[in-house]
Amino acid sequence: MNTTTVDAYLAVLPADQREIADRILPLIEAVLPGTGALWHGHPVWSLGAAPGKDPVCFVKAYPRYLTFGFWRGQEIEDGSGRLAAGARSMASVKLREAAEVDPELFTGWLRAARALQA
Repeated sequence: MNTTTVDAYLAVLPADQREIADRILPLIEAVLPGTGALWHGHPVWSLGAAPGKDPVCFVKAYPRYLTFGFWRGQEIEDGSGRLAAGARSMASVKLREAAEVDPELFTGWLRAARALQA
């Protein structure tokens, strides 16, 4: 994927992944307004002065799913058990259909991640 903006990245996703992204993006924008940028080839939302400085969350497309994750995700209290630990302190959830997006749960994760990074 050779894109330069979050919108361009999302625009070229397959329809099923675009539908997932369309459900996640308003949640991200409500908690981290205007902070999204392409960093290392995929959308990242950060609290720092430049993309990738104090990163909070990301969305990344793979052939069969869309990943929604957090840099300090392993520090987020996740009673749902849906966040899977990744490298370092990261954690993410793999989404294969839009119905898997739980607005209340995801907003809670976003608020917790923003607080950790602030």
